[in-house]
Amino acid sequence: MKSIKKNSMILLMITILIVAFVLKDDFSAIVEALLKANILIISFAFICQIVALMFEALAYKKVVDSYIDNYSYKSALKMQFITKFFNGITPFSTGGQPMQIYLLKKEGFRLTKATNIIMQNFILYQAALVTYGVVALFVNWKWNLFAEVKLLKNLIVIGFLINTLVMIGLIIISFSSKLNHIIIDKTIALLAKLKIVKNKEKKQAEWSERIDDFHEGTSYLKKHKKLCLQSYLYNFIYLTLNYLTPFFVFASLLGFKNPVTPINAICSSAYILIIGSFVPIPGASGGIEYGYLRFFGSFIKGGILKASLLIWRFISYYFLMIIGAVIFNLKGSEEKCE
Repeated sequence: MKSIKKNSMILLMITILIVAFVLKDDFSAIVEALLKANILIISFAFICQIVALMFEALAYKKVVDSYIDNYSYKSALKMQFITKFFNGITPFSTGGQPMQIYLLKKEGFRLTKATNIIMQNFILYQAALVTYGVVALFVNWKWNLFAEVKLLKNLIVIGFLINTLVMIGLIIISFSSKLNHIIIDKTIALLAKLKIVKNKEKKQAEWSERIDDFHEGTSYLKKHKKLCLQSYLYNFIYLTLNYLTPFFVFASLLGFKNPVTPINAICSSAYILIIGSFVPIPGASGGIEYGYLRFFGSFIKGGILKASLLIWRFISYYFLMIIGAVIFNLKGSEEKCE
């Protein structure tokens, strides 16, 4: 809880600095744009994010359903909101998955099974993310949407390659039992030589059992390709709706006839989130805003662009994180009452 409070305070200070930086040059134009924004169309952006999260919860539930039959959709949806909160307050969004494992364990799952669920869900999400990366790279190569941001385009290629390698690594870890046994045995043997691990044989036996449990789950997924495809498609829809949000934000400021088309919005958003993966600050704050201004700056300039950034950032980040924080605290209160 101390870490949560500390990270939240850091995030609050960073947010204040970023908002001040965004407002400092075009304050009047930004305020005017915000006051004229179409609230009804902005509500579509909120709905877009909520529905996106609902599909992300469906993808997650599909994986959990491969282990038990009575995991409710409500629990899956709560889990995704809580994950947004913990991803949002930790560097590189590293807090969400450990919290998912922790919560699954509290619900009665064995640690190995809980870890397996999160790993498989992440693999299927990563597959959808890489697919979108390929599509976005192809679209930009074909139509050269971002001629003004060459440096960022190079970072995008690097980010895409990193995400691809992560996915390949996860697949190897998940499906190559023999390789995992070799890696674990060699690692424990090395740690034993360095006097870090005691009782080498016992530790190797413990980890060998965990690996066998882990691969029992992955073997199930290999045999149930329909489940994998459904989860992958749900993740793909989640990303599509998530990436579409700026389209509705710009439509609320300029009407639907503006330079930011759904394709532009999706490609820009895909690139922005890849840039954000390089920023070691909670919420990738600073990097995300910079990427947004540069990519969408290829289509819109001035106060409208900065006003859209403030609206989009609140809807896609702070709004979901606030709901996640409320759900997490309510969940903690319920457990105390019990």
